[in-house]
Amino acid sequence: MSAPTGGMSRARCVELDRADPLASRRGAFVLDEGRIYLDGNSLGPLTHAARRRVQEVLDHEWGRDLIAGWNLHGWIDLPARLGARIAPLIGAAAADVVVGDSTSVNLFKLAASFMRDAAPRTRVVTELGNFPTDLYVLQGLADLMPGRVELAAVPRGDVAGAIDERTALVVLTHVHYKTAETYDLAEVTAAAHERGAAVLWDLSHSVGALPVDLGSARADLAVGCTYKYLNGGPGAPAFLYVRPDLQARLEPAIAGWLGHEAPFAFDDDYRPAAGVARHCAGTPGILGMAALDGALEVFDGLDLIALRAKSLALTDLFIGLVEARCAPHGLELVTPREPARRGSHVSFRHPEGYGIIQALIARGVTGDFRAPDVLRFGFTPLYTRYVDVWDAVEALVAVLDGREWSRTEHRHRRTVT
Repeated sequence: MSAPTGGMSRARCVELDRADPLASRRGAFVLDEGRIYLDGNSLGPLTHAARRRVQEVLDHEWGRDLIAGWNLHGWIDLPARLGARIAPLIGAAAADVVVGDSTSVNLFKLAASFMRDAAPRTRVVTELGNFPTDLYVLQGLADLMPGRVELAAVPRGDVAGAIDERTALVVLTHVHYKTAETYDLAEVTAAAHERGAAVLWDLSHSVGALPVDLGSARADLAVGCTYKYLNGGPGAPAFLYVRPDLQARLEPAIAGWLGHEAPFAFDDDYRPAAGVARHCAGTPGILGMAALDGALEVFDGLDLIALRAKSLALTDLFIGLVEARCAPHGLELVTPREPARRGSHVSFRHPEGYGIIQALIARGVTGDFRAPDVLRFGFTPLYTRYVDVWDAVEALVAVLDGREWSRTEHRHRRTVT
């Protein structure tokens, strides 16, 4: 059954955009008006504030003040300051989040730190089909700590049953990268706690797109990237969260100099800093942090409930229009229909998925493809309009009706899909 479209028309979409309480946020982004960008779940667009902030660092802070910038402009404090800005978006206290490294590195750091003292429990439970880097990191951790880490990667429906008295840590992605299926974060966390296990959440496909409340859920650990819905730029630094009562217990897996309690004492022996700062490692990349600093301005004063409401309205509209207008072409919805179980992207399955996405890109609609046959479309409420949804479906209909996906130029696989 298709999601309701309620006699929707392009004119009605224009009306919805005029009434949209988030419409003014679109002006914060550098967007090509000739392109419909539905890939913010993979890489968010540049914001004007991020551009200004990086230019300020280039021209004045680094360009003029050189090394004095570490003190004069507070570069050394950016991991904590940016963590404090992200904290409200994930339901955390400012002191419990720090920014730096990549999601993969942060996942390793927290999982390894937790497992080093988890005995006699040795089991780490995760989901088959989880984002590959999460699986690879955990596989590597099991190889690195034989006898202390046993990895149990199970189908999604078997995760709850796999959490037993041997389980120390459960590692899950809050919103699935391919299907957009969403775990009930509080419910899963509580279930793990009842069995004596902790949970490490990957928030990469949820932060900045839907409300997250780690604090109320008593979540243990979390990581996430900032280049998707937070628009921090390609390869932007990631973040990590540790619940306050766990911070003193977790010895850093990577004991870097900026996680030392006194980095500029240059001691030979490591002493961990207090709090979550102990999980800092190397020198932060200031240009990447500057871009993220600027990008986060768009979230100032943002109502996350309104953000979520628009996200669901956009995804409902897209599902309904695609299923109503593309029915003869064999597209199969893989994203949950139930709003509470859906993130902010929509995926359909089709055997010619790659070619369809390439043909759409040629028509000015950017989505992406995930092997073996999934078309993904991200709906970022801060800049995606209702009329964009309508026009994107119009383009999809044209691609399918005209079999444009079959053209040679659309079937050549690029390295990045």
